[in-house]
Amino acid sequence: MRAVAFDKLGGPEVLEVVDLPEPEPGEGEVAIEVTWAGVNFADAKARSAGYRVDALPFRPGLEVSGTVRALGAGVTGLAVGQRVFAMLNGRGYAETVVAPAATTFAVPEALDLRDAAALGTVLATGYALVHDVARLREGETVLVQGAAGGVGTVTGQLARAAGAGRVFGVVSRPEKAAHAKESGYDEVLVGDDFDEQVLRATDGRGVDVSLDPVGGDSWRRSVAALARFGRAVSFGNAGDAAPWTVGSAELAARGLSVAGFSILGLAAADPARLRVLTEQAFREAERSGITIPVTGEFALDDTGEAHRLLESRTSTGKLLLRIR
Repeated sequence: MRAVAFDKLGGPEVLEVVDLPEPEPGEGEVAIEVTWAGVNFADAKARSAGYRVDALPFRPGLEVSGTVRALGAGVTGLAVGQRVFAMLNGRGYAETVVAPAATTFAVPEALDLRDAAALGTVLATGYALVHDVARLREGETVLVQGAAGGVGTVTGQLARAAGAGRVFGVVSRPEKAAHAKESGYDEVLVGDDFDEQVLRATDGRGVDVSLDPVGGDSWRRSVAALARFGRAVSFGNAGDAAPWTVGSAELAARGLSVAGFSILGLAAADPARLRVLTEQAFREAERSGITIPVTGEFALDDTGEAHRLLESRTSTGKLLLRIR
């Protein structure tokens, strides 16, 4: 089979297509013939900075959709030929993958495999942020960083479906604002001073919930944009900035709460909870018509181009590799 790997850290040019034996599932695993693979910022960080890379050579790819080719011992609830979506800890950029059955999910009838690959991880992440971590209540205001990206695109829609009052999005470039406006955001802010913009837009009150995947100064400003008793959630460090931390002295006066979330961490530590969350997220997508546009499709041989586009920060929506 063909797969993408890199044997040293660096730019997109280190990605290579290699020929490997077809993998066979072990106990509790599923072999999947891959149709689509999602391209995520974490894949690019693995390639460039060694994020979650335990050894080289390494094969990136955290999510795939396709059909079950074979079941390992002890696997129940799945069948050969079934359409599935799977979350992986790497190795997703390949014609065939072996995935844990615990993080392999039947694709709902309403979704095709392309939709499943585009929505799967970002939908589960957004659903967890809105419902499980931030615990959004009806009528509350929400601020989402990276509103034009994959998670941001679905999170605006999820917040709206959950009954949010006003939903603010932040984008890095003015040309991304139109995309965000189509994803459930009432107002789209551009610029590093988004916290000041939020305070002006809310007459000094701030927002009840702030969701930040960027880190660094963006995380500090996300907390600064909160209203009294507000909740901020950090779910990434896409900006690669030095961590900014906040202590009780800054939080106590306004009764603020801060939290963190990682979908990869949840998959590793509590796959049973991930399964419940992902199934809830898929049902919500069906119920509320939540979608994400695929703005780029690439062949396996063009994986480097997908990474270049992702890292240019000009892309919106979701990027996919077309495997079969």
